[in-house]
Amino acid sequence: MLSFSTCWNNARHNCGEQVIDEIVELGFSNIELSHGMMITKLPGIMEAFKKGKFNCCGVHNFFPSPVEVMIDAPDAYEYTSHRTYDRKRALELTLKTLEMASRFEADYMVLHMGSAPMNPKRWTNKLTALVKQEKDDTKKYQRIKEKFIKKRAKIGQLYYARAIEALEEIAEKAAEVGVKLAVESRSRYEDMPTETEMLALQEHFKDNPTVGYWHDFGHVQLKHNIHMLDHDEWLTSMTPYLVGCHVHDVYWPERDHRVPLTGEIDFPKLLQHFDPKMPHTWELSPTRDPEQIKQSLLLWKQQFPETLV
Repeated sequence: MLSFSTCWNNARHNCGEQVIDEIVELGFSNIELSHGMMITKLPGIMEAFKKGKFNCCGVHNFFPSPVEVMIDAPDAYEYTSHRTYDRKRALELTLKTLEMASRFEADYMVLHMGSAPMNPKRWTNKLTALVKQEKDDTKKYQRIKEKFIKKRAKIGQLYYARAIEALEEIAEKAAEVGVKLAVESRSRYEDMPTETEMLALQEHFKDNPTVGYWHDFGHVQLKHNIHMLDHDEWLTSMTPYLVGCHVHDVYWPERDHRVPLTGEIDFPKLLQHFDPKMPHTWELSPTRDPEQIKQSLLLWKQQFPETLV
């Protein structure tokens, strides 16, 4: 199932119905209501929904945006935070998002699980810089990478436990309202969960049909580009847990949220891991041009017609 995220044009409109109309004009009828949406736009979006202008396939936590946060910040509050208030606020907002998802008859909710307190400037950014300089075969690169992985594994246990604790409570609410929880792959190894943690998380909830894995093509490709994983091998290991995916391309090595089929991601190979009926949600940068999106959509429909179901 092909769908499109409101993260692309949300900031350009004051009226929620206009957000929907512009996406429908591109050629999409299934829409994911994403984070960063001011509550003032909800009436317009609900009006468009009641008129049957779109199908809400899913929402992205937090939806709508917290009233006290004036920018698009899906990680403004984290379940892993050392601040008790932040953890409670993250949980409160997530439960409200699930209620909103139910109102829009959404099938899933994408959520981030937090992070470990490690500065990306010291780790992910350094590895990316070395890759850009074609120095990823040096001893310096290997030294930083090995130290990074060891440190992240050591300090991550507490934050993983907090994430699991929060997810157990969220899963109860999700089951109550009939919305699938889609735990998203992240673009930085500092974030929660790492690949090792994601596998452990999915195994923890393997008997809970409410919890699954949400694959973000761009995020995982960024990790692939700095040799933290192999994109195809990772998808192979996660196939049993897949709920759906965010589709966007990458300009090597670190520019993601580009228009699909304009960058380096091998979609023909990687899409074989997905049931075409799963949501394939285009999640694009607000800077992407509408005409380029329309052109890529035509190519996508030619190459992957099975995803149009």
